[in-house]
Amino acid sequence: MELLKWIQLLFGDYGYVVLFFGLVLEFIALPFPGETTMAYAGYLSYAGKLHFGWLLILAFLGTTIGITITYFIGLKAGLPFIQRYGKWVLLSEHKLERAQKWFNKYGQSLVFLGYFIPGVRHFTGYFAGMINLSFRKFALYAYSGALLWVVLFLSIGKLFGPQWNLVFHTVEKYSIWVVGAIILLALILLIYRYRNSLLFSKIMRKLKAKPVSKTRQN
Repeated sequence: MELLKWIQLLFGDYGYVVLFFGLVLEFIALPFPGETTMAYAGYLSYAGKLHFGWLLILAFLGTTIGITITYFIGLKAGLPFIQRYGKWVLLSEHKLERAQKWFNKYGQSLVFLGYFIPGVRHFTGYFAGMINLSFRKFALYAYSGALLWVVLFLSIGKLFGPQWNLVFHTVEKYSIWVVGAIILLALILLIYRYRNSLLFSKIMRKLKAKPVSKTRQN
């Protein structure tokens, strides 16, 4: 409750700016409750106090700018720099080891999935830079994951209104499974549409290839 009161005060004083700069700072690994803030911002949109479109744009920009900064820090400075100075931004040795295990397990896809794993998303940008992942691949995984992440948590407040807090804690706890279900559903829909498109194209080709009988003139 204290955390929520603090977020409410920040939005009351600074509005949209809280969301953007808060998410930038979170991905540099400073303590900021990004998911809670987004869900509450979505609720403010539900209440008509903030515009959902602006929230979506600012949350996406804050997230992508923050994780991109960490990517270039990892790329240019490397692991020794982070091990030496990481403690100043809460990047402890234990957290680094945990994130490295996840990276070894999931590889590049962790840049996408990491948003939904507590305590991991703050490290994925650093590790992507340290392993010299190309910026094109990094951006593909990081920015698509960011879009799904911000849409999911902003939508909790927007869709569920006064019940956002209850739904938020459920989704936060099982977020990786929720995302897996969303991805699976999206793949099923894509396959279904692709199959229908192929079937339609096949039928049209057959119709075009079928000779048209000419009527006899009397």
